Amino acid sequence: MTGQVRIGIGGWVYEPWRGSFYPAGLRQKDELAYVGAHLTATEVNATYYSSQKPATFANWAKAVPDGFQFALKASRYCTNRKVLAEAGGSIAKFTGQGIAELGDRLGPILWQFMPTKRFDPDDFGAFLELLPDAVDGIRLRHALEVRHESFKDPAFFDMAKEAGAAVVLADHEDYPALTGHNVGFAYLRLMRTQTQEPTGYAPTDIDHWAKRAVDLSEKGDVYGFFISGAKERNPAAAQAMIAALA
Repeated sequence: MTGQVRIGIGGWVYEPWRGSFYPAGLRQKDELAYVGAHLTATEVNATYYSSQKPATFANWAKAVPDGFQFALKASRYCTNRKVLAEAGGSIAKFTGQGIAELGDRLGPILWQFMPTKRFDPDDFGAFLELLPDAVDGIRLRHALEVRHESFKDPAFFDMAKEAGAAVVLADHEDYPALTGHNVGFAYLRLMRTQTQEPTGYAPTDIDHWAKRAVDLSEKGDVYGFFISGAKERNPAAAQAMIAALA
């Protein structure tokens, strides 16, 4: 079965988008609804820095249309630690804060690790065993963004596959571009948008990533986010890729 391709940006609150992506005069409280009407996903960074209330997740879900999904970046307290095997309490706090209120609007959980975090097979394997399959009846899907060259190890890819976790494919000038096994969904983070390009990426590069997403969708859902880089261009890049996919 062919999966669905969802394309988006990071969050929805960013001053330079007002008057460029967002129409002049749009109320800030209506910006998420505008993202929901023009893109198909967003990656939430706020959950990385602090917990949210269940009502907040419920309100986010109400603001967007059917089919739109939120990828949530897991708390930094889960991943930015020396011993990952000791993250159980932080993981439980993160998954138990009310994310299930998103219902079918909940996309993958992004577990992002520091560029200095090296691959320790025993410790990383213990961390993966801590990741829950579901919370409050809502199935969870996990994506791992690792940024150190030591993760170019067959043992890492095997344990990610065994855990059913996707390995994030990052398009970045410094981080390794890792391609994991098929686990039923794929996660792309595209971080090379440039100010001089009206659509962030050159049209040929947009087409390249659109084709890559289509190929990956033959094996499951695909999530693609234009993140960082020339952030002011990210909405235009996402819209260009959605148009290319159409």
